Amino acid sequence: MVHHLDIKTAGTALNEAAKVLIMIHGRGGRAEDILGLTQHLNVGGYALLAPQATNHTWYPKSFIAPAEQNEPWLSSAINIVATTVKAAIDAGITSENIYFFGFSQGACLTLEYITRNARKFGGVVAIIGGVIGEKINRANYGGDFQQTPVFIGTSTPDFHVPIERVFETENILKEMNAVVNLQVYENAGHAINQEEIEWANKILS
Repeated sequence: MVHHLDIKTAGTALNEAAKVLIMIHGRGGRAEDILGLTQHLNVGGYALLAPQATNHTWYPKSFIAPAEQNEPWLSSAINIVATTVKAAIDAGITSENIYFFGFSQGACLTLEYITRNARKFGGVVAIIGGVIGEKINRANYGGDFQQTPVFIGTSTPDFHVPIERVFETENILKEMNAVVNLQVYENAGHAINQEEIEWANKILS
């Protein structure tokens, strides 16, 4: 089973918006749930696009499982994000006006997509995530972020996302010319905290 394209929308109509925020939900989540977060975000004037994972999961195994164990779902999920980005670009939104917000499995998918397709984006918020694979395949990643701001928030310890992978992800992003702000919260749980929302709003404003 691979993903069916199902993009939920909110905010300003895409053909009228100056900016787009693409929101990627976590495992077991719904597009509507992550769109609900925008009541706490500075997204006035943004078109909001949230693709829905088929069966509510982007890929079946842990993000640090061997890559082949997450196929073909992972490649399909990356393609869904790419298709969502293309919808924005086709509507006349330039990449530097495209923003991302991902949580948990959605944060991993967001980070994997952007590192495979690095360019000048508006900004990226990834809450509890890292690039995907048992081993990092640096050959998958290319491009230049041209100083795109990236905020990564994570809790330590986190049952799903080891802090070492978050640090490795930070290093890759920096090597690719992103401006990374990593905030690590002690025992914060697998959730989004108020300070992370405030950091997100600095990127979105």
